[in-house]
Amino acid sequence: MKQLLILSGKGGTGKTTIASAFIKLAEIRAYADCDVDAPNLHLVTKDFQEPIYRDFYGMCKAEINNDLCKKCGVCFQHCRFHAIIKDHDSCKVEYYSCEGCGVCEILCPNDAISLKPAVAGDLMLHIDDGRAFSTAQLRMGSGNSGLLVTEVKKQMKTAGVKTDLAIIDGSPGIGCPVIASLRGVDMVLIVTEPSLSGISDMKRIIKTAEIFQVKIAVCINKYDSNINITEKINGFCRIAGLPVVGKIPFDVEAVKAVNRGETIVDIDCEAGRAVKKTLQNVLRILFDQDDKKQGDSKNRKNIAEGMEV
Repeated sequence: MKQLLILSGKGGTGKTTIASAFIKLAEIRAYADCDVDAPNLHLVTKDFQEPIYRDFYGMCKAEINNDLCKKCGVCFQHCRFHAIIKDHDSCKVEYYSCEGCGVCEILCPNDAISLKPAVAGDLMLHIDDGRAFSTAQLRMGSGNSGLLVTEVKKQMKTAGVKTDLAIIDGSPGIGCPVIASLRGVDMVLIVTEPSLSGISDMKRIIKTAEIFQVKIAVCINKYDSNINITEKINGFCRIAGLPVVGKIPFDVEAVKAVNRGETIVDIDCEAGRAVKKTLQNVLRILFDQDDKKQGDSKNRKNIAEGMEV
C-alpha cells in the first residue's frame, strides 16, 4: 500500500479540501485524518456508519486517595505545577495542570497518591463496504499528539482493506503530529498559497520532509490571488528540484461547495478540474517507472485510467 501524505506549512491553505477531492476522484478505500487537534476530513466524507471508538491513553496523571490522605500538605508544597488543590477537608488534583511528573507520589508519606494513565484522545475507525477511514480527536489540554497520529495510521493500515493507495490528511506546521505523519509514507504533497507566510511556511515543511527522504511535490492553491508570489514559489521549486504538480485557481463555486459539506469535485468548477490534473501528476510521480517494473495491479490501473481527462 502506497501512502500519500498531504501537508501544509500553515493552516487554511486548502490541504483538506484537496485531500477530500483526491479521495473522491480516485475512489480511495483507505484514508486517514491525522490532524488530531482539529480533524475535519469527516465533514466531507459523511457516507459511513457509526465508527468504532477506542480511548487513547497519554501521559499519567496523579490521583489522590482521600481515605489515605492525612492532609499534611507535602504534595501541595512540592508541586511545581501548582496542580494540587488543598482545603480543610480534602486535597485534589487539578487535571489540566498536572504534568504527571510523579513528585507528589514519591514524597507522599502516606502512599495516598498514585499515577494513573489518563485518556488523552478518542480514536475512531470507520469501516464500511471495503473502505476504512481512520481519525482521532485529541482531548483539550492533552499532549502526546504524535503518539495519537501513529495510532491513527496504524488503525488505517491494519483495517484489512486491500488497496494500492492510501491518502493521509496531515496537520499544518512542523510539530509532533507532522513528524509522526511523515514516518513511513511514500510521498508528500505540500499545499501552499501565494502569500508571504505561505511561501515561508512552505520552505519550513519542505526542509522537514526532506529529512525523511520521501518524494516531495508542491501544489499551489489559489495561485491567481498573487501571481508574483506564485512565480517566486515556482522559482524556488525549480532551484530545489521539486515538481510543482498543480496550480489551483481561486474559485467562488468551490468555496460554496465546501460550505455545503461537498468536495470540490462533486460539482463542475474550475478548481475541481485543476485538482483532477493535479492528482494525475501526483500519481505519475508516486507510481513511477521503478514500481511499474514490478507489475501494475488491477486497482492501480483503475486509478490511472480514471484520471484521464
